[in-house]
Amino acid sequence: MEGRRAVRELLAGRRAVRELLVAQGAERSPIVQEILDLAASKRVAVRRVSLPQLDAAARTDAPQGVVARAAPLAEADLDDLARARPGGPPPFLVVLDGVTDPHNLGAVLRTAEVAGATGAVLPRHRAAHVSPTATKAAAGAIEHLPLALVAGIAAAIAQLKEAGVWVVGLDMDGRGSVFDLELATEPVALVLGAEGTGLSRLVRERCDVLVAVPQRGHVGSLNVAAAAAVACFEVSRRRPG
Repeated sequence: MEGRRAVRELLAGRRAVRELLVAQGAERSPIVQEILDLAASKRVAVRRVSLPQLDAAARTDAPQGVVARAAPLAEADLDDLARARPGGPPPFLVVLDGVTDPHNLGAVLRTAEVAGATGAVLPRHRAAHVSPTATKAAAGAIEHLPLALVAGIAAAIAQLKEAGVWVVGLDMDGRGSVFDLELATEPVALVLGAEGTGLSRLVRERCDVLVAVPQRGHVGSLNVAAAAAVACFEVSRRRPG
């Protein structure tokens, strides 16, 4: 785990952290000092290293002075995500159909968590994984947003529909507008397609409804992360609380 916000959320959460590497001089940053305080409260071993040593240990280009080694992220069960928690809101899931850029993956997960999504569904194969790059871009969202990894998105959609979740595909050719999505107050899964190609044919066919983000400019489409932000916050706007 790399990046100041991602490491801060990691240490504030429940995952076991084995070791924290901090570049010499980085503690002058208030957020790094907060990270050190959290590490001390959890008795996490802290190793101060030179900047070249930290960069050598990092998996991204800009670890921002901190690298943490932690226990693996627990996977959520898809059936659990499809059920509302007692006293909680109806499920609001974000489903990613083949997003391959880890920066986009992280940005979508960050947006989904901030917008109040209750979980995310990711394909296990042929897509970006929850890598150091993705977790840094997510800025700690993965510590709060349950993630289910599935063998196939089309099959997962069928499973969600059987559980009573409405499945909404975001597609530039969708007949409806995301701003008219009355289903947003129900148990809902918002499906986002891959960069460039969008939703796969089978996934598109299995969605209950296809909606688009209305466009008034000249550029052909939105980046998947930007489209996710528009759609997620429209769902959030319509939901109580």
